[in-house]
Amino acid sequence: MNRKIRSELIQFFSGMVTSEREKLFYMVLQDRTKYITVALEDFYQSHNASAVMRSCDCFGVHDMHIIENGNEYVVNPDIALGSSKWVNIIKYNQLNENTSGCYHELKKNGYRIIATTPHMGSKMLDDFNLPDGKIALVFGTELEGLSVFALENADEHLRIPMFGFTESFNVSVSASIILYKLTSELRKSDINWELTNDEKQEILLQWLRQSVKRSKVLENEFLKKNKAKFRNKK
Repeated sequence: MNRKIRSELIQFFSGMVTSEREKLFYMVLQDRTKYITVALEDFYQSHNASAVMRSCDCFGVHDMHIIENGNEYVVNPDIALGSSKWVNIIKYNQLNENTSGCYHELKKNGYRIIATTPHMGSKMLDDFNLPDGKIALVFGTELEGLSVFALENADEHLRIPMFGFTESFNVSVSASIILYKLTSELRKSDINWELTNDEKQEILLQWLRQSVKRSKVLENEFLKKNKAKFRNKK
């Protein structure tokens, strides 16, 4: 969609939400980031994946990648508490083995892949410094952890320091701890982690669509009505 049409649609839908909601959208967008992203490999417990998604929203991480090798992810509304409206979910489910496809896309888009695991000589979270470049934090299921492929093809391995008998935290707790530390450091750094203006506009339009009933029908009617106006516009 070109910028002219997107701008007109934002103006169109903005008239259908309260000014308070629109102001909230702009405020939240200032703290949104794609510098850090999260990938979940083959989660079979929807409440855990939904809790991670909720944490992504709370810490301003906009994209969450869902790898579906044998299990399909369905949002658990009681846990997600509406966060699925505000976090961008990207699913990988076209192949028998989709982890490689996810890794390929992440690396193609400039992400350094950080696999979370208590094994494989992982670097402690306290010793992990944000690299000069985007990172993707990859989490596996509590029972099996990450697959061999996910571990062997990661750029780094990360773990949370633990001092008890239990081997690991609940995966949603692990994600929250790691995201809190890294997003806090990110916002204090000189790294250019903010969204571009185009990204902000794209997300704003999506949020407005999510906030308006029958938005798809209304958008089609609006575009049809203004077809001549938008013709050949860049």
